[in-house]
Amino acid sequence: MSKDQALNLRTKILGVLLRDARLAAGKSMKDLGDVIGVSGGCISSFERGVKAPTLPELELLAFYLDMPINHFWSEDTVSDSPHPSEQLQVETLLELRDSAIGAMLRMARDEKGLSQKDLGKQTGISTSRIRRYESGESGVPLPELERLAHALDVDLGEFSDIAGPVGDWLAREQARQAFDTLPRDMRSFVANPENLPYLEMAQRMSVTPIDRLRAVAKGILDLSDD
Repeated sequence: MSKDQALNLRTKILGVLLRDARLAAGKSMKDLGDVIGVSGGCISSFERGVKAPTLPELELLAFYLDMPINHFWSEDTVSDSPHPSEQLQVETLLELRDSAIGAMLRMARDEKGLSQKDLGKQTGISTSRIRRYESGESGVPLPELERLAHALDVDLGEFSDIAGPVGDWLAREQARQAFDTLPRDMRSFVANPENLPYLEMAQRMSVTPIDRLRAVAKGILDLSDD
């Protein structure tokens, strides 16, 4: 393959990836054109592999499409990939979550020493509904769950999924949001694979008993005195 053929092929692949990312994001060619100040026809020429965007243009488009820039260095498409929700056994997942929330409500009520009737009087929710909620027979509408949690002095967040696929997603989102709040130099440090040993050490130290940390610090000081 000649150099010109290789360039043409790369331009075609880039166009396919750009179109794929646009479709995955549900955007029009005009939308993308508006982002970088060109016509929808220009975006069409990018997608058809007639010409290629510059790196700054591609960076802006990747930002707009919420797509990592390195996606465009690959040959993998995303628009045809099934959404994670399509792989869930939704009915089973909802049943398990309703049962888990019901068990937590029952445990919290028992710890408060309240009967279902007592809780019903405090919240204005009928005893029969509380019974169905605690057994997992019925899901708890969010406003009622908020009222029950308040009456039982339980933080609503404690009812959130932490073990299932949705819980994993929530944990990743919370971690990403926390990462985004870090100063730029700190984000760069954390994202650098070469710094992984330091991060692992910090993680171990965060769960080490304070007395053990004091002993380690004293040992280091003793060595420095020598």
